[in-house]
Amino acid sequence: MIAPFLRLVAEDIQKRFGRDLSDVAIVFNNKRPIAYLKKHLAEVYGHAIWSPQFYTIQEFLKQATTEMEAGQLKQFFYLFELHNELLQQEGSEPETLEEFYPIAEIILADFGQLDYELVDIDHIYMELYDSTQIEIAFQHFTVEQQEFIRQFWQSFSTAGHTGTQQRFLKLWKRLPVLYRRFKEKLKKEKQLNYPTLYRNLVDGNIAEPDFITRYRKVLFVGFNALSKAEVHLFKKWQAENEALFYFDADAYYLDDNQQEAGLFIRRNIFVHGLINALGESPNVMGNRTSTVHLFAASGKNSQTKLLHDIIQEQADRQTSAAILLADESLLVPLLQSLPDVKANITTGYPLVQSPLFGLLDLWMQVQQEITHFKKRKIAFQHIETFVNHPLTKLSAEERGQLLNSIADKQLFEVDIQDISVSSSILPDFFTPISSKSNLIAILVGILDRLLMASDQQDRINQIDNNLFVETKKVLNQLQLGMENMGDTSILFQIGLIRKAIQPVSAAIEGDPLNGLQIMGLLESRCLNFDSVYIVGANEGILPKTSNSPTFLPNSLRLAYGLPVLESQDALSAYLFYRHFQYSDGLYVFYNSLVSESSTGEETRFIKQLQFESQFQFIVHKQQQPIRFQPPHAELIIEKDGAVWDKMWQFYIKQRRRISATALTTYLQSPLQFFLKHVAEIKEPPTLSYEFEMNRLGTVIHNVMEELLKPYKGLENWTSSSVLRDKKDGISGQVLLEIGKQYHTEYASQDALNSMQRIMHKIACAYVKMYLDYDMENYKAFRIIELENDEDYLLDFPITIDGKEEHVRLFGIIDRVDEVLTQDDVVKTRIVDYKTGGDSVTFRNLDKVFCANTENKALLQTLFYAYVFEQVTKRGQLEPHLYVARKMREEGTLFNDGKELLTGESLQEVKHAFIQFLRSTLEEIFDKNIPFKHNPDTTVYPSDPYTLFYRNAAALDEEATEP
Repeated sequence: MIAPFLRLVAEDIQKRFGRDLSDVAIVFNNKRPIAYLKKHLAEVYGHAIWSPQFYTIQEFLKQATTEMEAGQLKQFFYLFELHNELLQQEGSEPETLEEFYPIAEIILADFGQLDYELVDIDHIYMELYDSTQIEIAFQHFTVEQQEFIRQFWQSFSTAGHTGTQQRFLKLWKRLPVLYRRFKEKLKKEKQLNYPTLYRNLVDGNIAEPDFITRYRKVLFVGFNALSKAEVHLFKKWQAENEALFYFDADAYYLDDNQQEAGLFIRRNIFVHGLINALGESPNVMGNRTSTVHLFAASGKNSQTKLLHDIIQEQADRQTSAAILLADESLLVPLLQSLPDVKANITTGYPLVQSPLFGLLDLWMQVQQEITHFKKRKIAFQHIETFVNHPLTKLSAEERGQLLNSIADKQLFEVDIQDISVSSSILPDFFTPISSKSNLIAILVGILDRLLMASDQQDRINQIDNNLFVETKKVLNQLQLGMENMGDTSILFQIGLIRKAIQPVSAAIEGDPLNGLQIMGLLESRCLNFDSVYIVGANEGILPKTSNSPTFLPNSLRLAYGLPVLESQDALSAYLFYRHFQYSDGLYVFYNSLVSESSTGEETRFIKQLQFESQFQFIVHKQQQPIRFQPPHAELIIEKDGAVWDKMWQFYIKQRRRISATALTTYLQSPLQFFLKHVAEIKEPPTLSYEFEMNRLGTVIHNVMEELLKPYKGLENWTSSSVLRDKKDGISGQVLLEIGKQYHTEYASQDALNSMQRIMHKIACAYVKMYLDYDMENYKAFRIIELENDEDYLLDFPITIDGKEEHVRLFGIIDRVDEVLTQDDVVKTRIVDYKTGGDSVTFRNLDKVFCANTENKALLQTLFYAYVFEQVTKRGQLEPHLYVARKMREEGTLFNDGKELLTGESLQEVKHAFIQFLRSTLEEIFDKNIPFKHNPDTTVYPSDPYTLFYRNAAALDEEATEP
């Protein structure tokens, strides 16, 4: 690496000022270079010297005034108060804090820029519809500047204005008055902001305009883009022989007017006449043939993974190195990917990406609901987030109890009185606050408790500590600012708090001279390193493609010489190019994936260097190797040892019941049968807002039971016409059953959440379909059995190891009835209600009586019919399936597309079913046939046992109709 810029500055200082630098001031744009210049001065002098005084530009200029700086929040409150006064004078409604906050940020930024650039406020906010007015008012402007102003006002020269234009013009008229009143307010409070300080210095309207004379000489080091105020002051101080300027530039981009990287320094030297104390800039970049490594990463965060490997390889090198973040949102993934190296990080760690912000924001969400909206219940997700948050320190026992209770009761919303988090360091988290004026104070108290708990456990680190301190500082400032705001709602306060704390970040300071330095590209001004790693160097990020929000349109900005997007491009180019002057190790990373947020292209600055310079670029494209995971050994459970002993004890000795569902589970997957019914591995409790068909089915079954219960066991026939009167009560009965499912009493449909309302609507429609079908197809009915899950048990003989044993079958009977058809035929039916995608059709019995059966509903209904017939000694039971979506077109009798399953054909099917049932049960208890998954079975992502099916291919649930 050639001599760093600050080394050259140190050598020049020695030549000019000798050993005594006590009356010399050295001014930078930021603090970062100060430590480096001190180091170079120590090396150049080699002995003790009287140290110069170091300042940032703001610290230096602050010496000219005795007034206090007004913080950003203080300025906002001043502006808010003054703006509402103007609105009231205009006869308009005042704006709320939350409404005004984003507008205030833009207004303050615009006012600041107008001060920095010394723009005449009355001129820029003039209303100029007539082009002749422009020529008169702006005679001192060039023709081009006048044209820019004319372009802007031509958009308002139509006969009428749009609503947006009218609102803009009202604000436009208000802004110059607001500006003056804002400055008067600052002056009255004996406060100022930095833009005001700059303008006052230029105007001489300051306490100590000649403060610079305290120093023998003031050295301005590493400045690039200057505001008009800075240009005015710098030229004045240079003319008075009070100042020297050290510009860091290379002739490669300085002498070439086409190179945007040199725009501002060319302007400083050749237009404004500022003299570079280092003399002519050398042409280093133009002669360098160094290698630049360009890494095309396959994803945004993949850049940091690639960087990890390179840093690891070079960790032992005794050279200086820095990671420069062109995209500062990569800081967190970078920190997660860094190898074990000594690092110094001054880029602020963002609060919004920290666990602390997540917890504070959660508390504000909860208070918004339970205090502002007076809700007594909150969504289970809030509780889930709280109990799983690392800062809440909830005991494992209380966490498990709370989550299990919510899952068992399927509570989408939980009463705040039922939430117990007493073991947490925040036991009052779900308690409404007593007074809305205490909101910020309570939030500060939460911060104190979190900090104290972390400190007691010795778990507080520098990042967390800085975030706690900075957040608390902002909240305290906000509290002071809101004291004069009168009564404000919780909703407004929360919105304001969020906006105020979102920009908070914490510096992670280490040794600024040793180890791996991590910083933003802007922070790297004046600094040079042997190796530089620039991360996030994508077009659209470096340079950015958008300006900050402003009420000053681009045409007016161009007319008044205010910064525009091209200015931003030029500064970005300079910050990027200057590292190519010095560093030997140059590594640039970008995201090559094209997405909504990424162009997939490297910055154009790289392309320009590839085309124009002599640098040698080596492009590394990240290749993701395609690795096929070796297939897992199929999980096979042999029926021996403890497995067989448990099966025998459960099903033969203790007569554990086997249901129709257990039977079809075995046919779909013998392994799942083992997991559920032998190993007894239960599905984990879950809670989801996704629509649950099984819950809908339960509601419909229960409603049908309640509607038909009055007719159960009656000897006489009941006319089907009575069902018509039942339809009026369906909605209320469905509402009642939904409440039972969710352990809640709902007074009306309005109390249901969106998913429950859908369930209510579907259940009502399905029940009405069932009743309508019965009324249309049958004259009368007699109910024999309804929803009996206790009385229908049957000991069924099978052969195990050559001996007859019995297994107990268990039938859940939804409905058994006798009906009188329209042709006066009496039928005895067993009815099963289905809400999903079941069907009464099947191709042939071979497809039904087999593993992975194609019609589970037919098998289950035959199972129920067989158990019922055997227990009650009734015969001729006809299985019917009520599938709401298909019953009008397909009917309710099973069929193979040619023949209905009734009469003699039904008896043949029943006989075949008994044989199939016996062979299946004997297979279950055959020691020679292990439990293993059927690979032909469709597996859905929601199946909780998927992990065990190592020979199964998962199916996209949405792609296949169930």
